Amino acid sequence: MAVSGKAVKILKYIGIGLAAGVANGLFGSGGGTIAVPAMVFLLGEEEHKAHATALLIILPLTAVSTCFYLSKSYVDWSITWKAMAGGVIGGGIGAFLLNKCPSVLLRKIFGIFMIIAAFKMIF
Repeated sequence: MAVSGKAVKILKYIGIGLAAGVANGLFGSGGGTIAVPAMVFLLGEEEHKAHATALLIILPLTAVSTCFYLSKSYVDWSITWKAMAGGVIGGGIGAFLLNKCPSVLLRKIFGIFMIIAAFKMIF
């Protein structure tokens, strides 16, 4: 039985969400590092749309992971409130800069960030 192009695309969507969800739940973050490149390379999405869409994909994943972490008392509230304040401000700055940044530069910055993060985690 032949699989239609639409069915293949839906399976890609589900696969991207599944991989991002596992990364988010397992590492506490990281869904964007999977979702953004997957949307660009597997779905052919434009960089800006992939980054913005990844945030909306990650939001419910983070809510589910947060419920689990809270139920296990894994949250350090003395760190959470301070980092959250900076994160909200940084999120606004990042969203503003996303609109100013050309796709080619955005891809390079994201790639460099992922390489640096990988080296830091390995060494």
